[in-house]
Parts: sequence; C-alpha cells; structure tokens
Amino acid sequence: MPIPRRHAPLDDPAVVAGLDAIFAEQDVPEAFSDEVLTAAATVVPAGDASRVDRRDLPFVTIDPAGSTDLDQALAIEPVLGGGHVVWYAIADVAAFAPPDGPVDRESRARGVTLYAPSRRVPLHPPALSEDAASLLAGRDRPAVLWRLALDPDGALVDTTVGRATVRSREQLTYEEAQRRIDAEDDVLAPLGVVGRRREEIEADRGGLSLPVPEQEVHHGDAGYELAFRAQLPVEGWNAQLSLLCGMAAAQLMLVGGWGLLRTLPPASDESLALLRRHATALGVDWPAGRAYSEVVRGVDPQDPRHAAFVVQATRLFRGADYLPLRPGTGEPDDVLVHAAIAAPYAHVTAPLRRLGDRFATECVLATVRGAEPPDAVASALDDLPGQLRSGSSRAGALDRAVVDLLETLVLSSADSDSVYDAVVVDHRSSGSVVQFETPAVVATLAEEIPLGTPVRVRVVSADVTNRNVELALAD
Repeated sequence: MPIPRRHAPLDDPAVVAGLDAIFAEQDVPEAFSDEVLTAAATVVPAGDASRVDRRDLPFVTIDPAGSTDLDQALAIEPVLGGGHVVWYAIADVAAFAPPDGPVDRESRARGVTLYAPSRRVPLHPPALSEDAASLLAGRDRPAVLWRLALDPDGALVDTTVGRATVRSREQLTYEEAQRRIDAEDDVLAPLGVVGRRREEIEADRGGLSLPVPEQEVHHGDAGYELAFRAQLPVEGWNAQLSLLCGMAAAQLMLVGGWGLLRTLPPASDESLALLRRHATALGVDWPAGRAYSEVVRGVDPQDPRHAAFVVQATRLFRGADYLPLRPGTGEPDDVLVHAAIAAPYAHVTAPLRRLGDRFATECVLATVRGAEPPDAVASALDDLPGQLRSGSSRAGALDRAVVDLLETLVLSSADSDSVYDAVVVDHRSSGSVVQFETPAVVATLAEEIPLGTPVRVRVVSADVTNRNVELALAD
C-alpha cells in the first residue's frame, strides 16, 4: 500500500513530543547493534565475474530532496522508429549482505524502512543504505542493470538483466527533473515521452497508480492547518519505470518458476462502499457504474478535497501480499495478478528499503542464467512473506499513529463555536467514523449513526498528547 510522505513543524514541542511518544509506544527499532554496524562498515562487495562495466551510460537519479538512500538510476535512449531503450540500474544490495550474516539477519527482522515526518528508520545501516550501496552521483557502484526495450507505443518488447558497475552522473530532485523535462533537456525529455506512453498503456490495461499527495501540517493564521502537495508529473512517470521493471521481473519469474510476486485481490464491495462515502463527504463526483480507477484518474490533484480522497483510496491496497514461486507452484492466474496493476508484478526496484526485492532479484538473475537461485535464496522464500507482512504491519501502525497525531493537531486549533460538515463513513466499537469536508480529516463521534448520514459536528476537545479527539453533534 502506498503511504503518503507526511510533514509537520518540527520546531513545535508538541510535534516532537508526539513523535517521540509514538516511537516509544511502538518500540520502533531505531538503533543497530554494534555487530551489525561493524559488519556494514567493513563489508567488501561480493565479486561477480559476469558483472559488466556500464559506467558509460548517462545515469541520473530522481528522488525527493535530501534523499541519500538511492535505489534506482535511469538512462533512456531513443531508437530509430520511435521506440526507446530504458536502462534501469538498481542498487545491488545482495553484494553487501552475505547470507545469514549480521546485515542479512537484521534486515529480515526489520522488513522495510520506516518513515515519519523528518524521521527515517532504515532497513540497512546507513554505511550501506546511504553510502556504499547507494547509487550516489559520481561514485562507482555495483548494480543490477535492466535493459527494457520499448516499441513506439511504449510496450515492452525485450528484457535483459544482469550485474554491472554503474556511475550516476547527477542526483536530481523531482522539481529539478520536472524543470528539465519541461525545457526538453536531451537527457530527461525521454522520461516524459516514455512515462506518458506507459500511463496510457496502464489505463488501457485497467490498472491504476495512485497519485498519492504529500500531507503537511503547518502553522497558519488560524492555528494548525492541513495542506496537500500534489505530485508533479515526473513523479508519476518515474513510478511508471519502476512498474515496468516489476512487471518484466514477474514475467521472468513465471517463465523460470522461481520468484516472489507482489499480489493484490480485487477491491471488496465493502471497501469500495467505504470509499464512496468518503467521496460523498469530500465532494468528489462518482457517477453510478463508474470504476474507482476512472474516478481517481479524473480528480483534480490541486483540490485539497480531491487530494484527501486519493489518500483514502490507499485503503484499497490493504490486501496486498507476497506469493513465493517455486517450479510447479500451479497457482491460478487471478491469484498471480496484482489487481491495481492489472498484471503479475514483483518488487525488485527498492532493495535498500524493502527486504523482498533483494531475494526476488536473485530469482530473476538465476532464471536468465538458466539455473536455480542460490540455496540461501530458495530456502528463504517461504519465510519472506511473513517477514514482509510483519515489516509492513509495523510501517502501517506507525503511519496510522502519525496521522492521528497530525489530525489531532489540526483539530486542536478548532474554535469552540466552530461547526463542521461531515459524513459518517464507517463504524467502530468507539462510535461512528466521520470524514470532515474541511479540514479533510477523519475522527470518531461517540454515537452510532447510519452510514452515509451527513452530520454537523463540533470539537469538544483535542488531546494532542494522547492523540484523542472528542466530537459532539452540533445543536
């Protein structure tokens, strides 16, 4: 499930204290042991006679400002006839994590990198994730290099993958990349072309990439205010390359019989009904008979209510799981498909931040060699889904607590006489969950009211320390 990036005023003692309390309550594993730190600082990347030198390719990275854990670098070459070759370099974390070594064991316990406002708890020690294994500009780095050949319509026609040495030329922010694409820069302009074509293919396929906005709580004239930052087009185009690579990886896994697929069942009627109620509360038009993917593609990312609707749509991804593949697995086709992508899919492009990508990649590399994956990889496949679920569960719990903190902050600024329009969208044991129209937050009203009922509420109290809001129906 995509989790929005969230921001808050860290010069505010209430925010700092709230985040500290969340990390303590959830026993977030921030520190690495001395054994793991020593292993990460002294590891020598494993050699591979098949690794080729591709430092000639003009790779760049595109990430949020300030990022240091750089998983992916790209270079796109136009070819005669209107097609493109996408070169996609992925950090080769396996070269730094010997099987059953301290780094490997610790990453299995963590599962994923955890994010909170201006805080990050990495999957791997910074000596690896932010230095030796990161695709930093101007540094020679071991990578898994994908060559993805696209026809003039953007469809994938050929895939090759192997180990290489690469060197990124530039580290770009999304804002810098967007400016250069808009200026028709020779290096970046092809990303816009390929990205648009891949978005069209996605829509035709029935897939959907959620344009999840960043959420920010900041000080305004009336106290704490909630704002959303819509994605730049380049963020979606960049994500399309990751999806392209993940689908190519899944196809190779299905051919070779070994792998780790990312799966998602179709959205349930209950979750779609819940999302419809959020749409009603936020003023998002959802005509009868229209698929949720069409509705999401039609929202205005600059409208805060539409942005809040997209955030709520991430609920539809909560059934995502991992499926290990072995020769003869024999799963039905619908089980193998990621419903939101509308195709088989695998996570292989973020090994610095997700545990499973490293193992899934080793399965792909074994397939192209015509071999079975290493014993350490094959034996890990059955345990990985549970380890990844545990990490994802921890990430989800942390994010929910952060959302509660930020929304309580926003409602703590409410005037006692203020009345808010809302709609009942869900029920919990503690009462009725209501979606506010403005500010676009969610809170619980301690009364049971039929789903879909419009209500007018006022804020009785907002306890930031305990992340608890008390609402009452307005007279």
